[in-house]
Amino acid sequence: MRCVFLLFDSLNRHLLGPYGGQRIETPNFDRLAKRSITFDNHYVGSMPCMPARRDMQTGRLSFLHRSWGPLEPFDNSWPLLLAEKGVYSHLITDHAHYFEDGGATYHTRYDTFEFIRGQEGDPWKAMVQPPWERLREKYHERQYGEGNRTYFRNNMVNREYIRSEADFPSVQCFAAGLEFLETNKGADNWLLQLETFDPHEPFTAPERFKDAYSTGWNGPIRDWPRYARVDELPEECEELRANYYALVALCDHLLGTVLDFFDANDMWKDTVLIMTTDHGYLLGEHDFWAKNRMTMYEEVAHIPLFVHHPDHADKAGQRRTALTQNMDMAATFVELFGAERPAEMQAESLLPHLAGDLEGREAVLFGYFGGAVNLADGHYTYHRYPPDLATQEIYQYTLMPTHIWTRFSVEELRPATLSEPLAFTKGVPVLKVPMTETTPIYNNYGPGCLLEDETRLYDIVADPGQERPLVEPELEARLAGIMARLMAGNDAPPEAFARLRLEPAPAG
Repeated sequence: MRCVFLLFDSLNRHLLGPYGGQRIETPNFDRLAKRSITFDNHYVGSMPCMPARRDMQTGRLSFLHRSWGPLEPFDNSWPLLLAEKGVYSHLITDHAHYFEDGGATYHTRYDTFEFIRGQEGDPWKAMVQPPWERLREKYHERQYGEGNRTYFRNNMVNREYIRSEADFPSVQCFAAGLEFLETNKGADNWLLQLETFDPHEPFTAPERFKDAYSTGWNGPIRDWPRYARVDELPEECEELRANYYALVALCDHLLGTVLDFFDANDMWKDTVLIMTTDHGYLLGEHDFWAKNRMTMYEEVAHIPLFVHHPDHADKAGQRRTALTQNMDMAATFVELFGAERPAEMQAESLLPHLAGDLEGREAVLFGYFGGAVNLADGHYTYHRYPPDLATQEIYQYTLMPTHIWTRFSVEELRPATLSEPLAFTKGVPVLKVPMTETTPIYNNYGPGCLLEDETRLYDIVADPGQERPLVEPELEARLAGIMARLMAGNDAPPEAFARLRLEPAPAG
């Protein structure tokens, strides 16, 4: 058995042709859909980047217990589970978050890994005195910054070294992926995770991909939206969106290089191909850019998934309606290669769904640590916030006290206590660290950054744009009961129920 796992970042489902998108031409996503089974109700779990990857690697949700952070000592990891079966795993990525304090235990689980430098704020090229005057004219003021150790500065410096299409990190990623496939096409028992940060912001693509989406913009480079409400001029908004479209067009082209290799080497007959993303992205819908600051609307939470399996080639082009989640990647890889499934894994394998359209889960949970807990059941979405984000009692449970870029501060750790083992920590006690307004991550990836805090219920069948919240107490009570059961099944701590004013329920 061989498997290629393609992972994009911030790829919007609703813009892809197989999901009805018409604004961007996506011929290679269309090709993939014809070779694959398309999943129509695939959702995120924990958000954003590294929390999503923790879910994918461990097969369980993490957002009810901690924010952005590394794999924990007690976490299961599918690359290690596969290694026990003699399956070789290789990671190719340009995703710099793997190599920061908050992600540094993921990439080393694979047998081998390649890191392509230069995306976003990757601290890559050393330029002590950049040409500030030229850069100030080149970039829009909202994506310009001179401070050391800032994403804007790093990004401007990195882009000084990305001069041709071949220099783009995502292009290098896929070139390395093709090299792996060429080298190992005659081997068996391997999994390649080919992962690019694109189309995550900044929306930087080679010029030839921008031509179809030209807006006539004559101002400085404008390809990095803020995580905030929309307050830009209409022409700025159009330029930001156009640059995202161009980057998705690049992603479609890169996907095509893998499909071409599969065609040329007849890999469809003996190699599984799975493609998805970690989350979506708002491009002005609901009057917001990006993610993290707002309710987890469908554009963010409802994501694409395509699965090709040689044993189900006769099902190519079909669709599945069952509810699935990102964490199901772990269970799928474990089953695909016959590895042992750990007791702590909550994910469900995608493989049974390939034979036919099964009923699947009743509902799925997803969310940001410290924000709303969200639920989708295929008909409704329910987004339940604490009554007061600022006063909620909430703790991080961890033995790896690091944030995205930093360690937990000494001040943050002083009030920590040692918690009894949780159901999934394999008998290991963990630190129980309160999150307060002084916590370094509070205003970045915590409750302090949220711009919406209103509990809402939507009928996404009748109102797919989520423009008309429902007021139906009986329906809300039913969904709240399902939410409580799913939280209990995730071993949520007592304060997770208290902060939402939910009664703990038996797992089910």
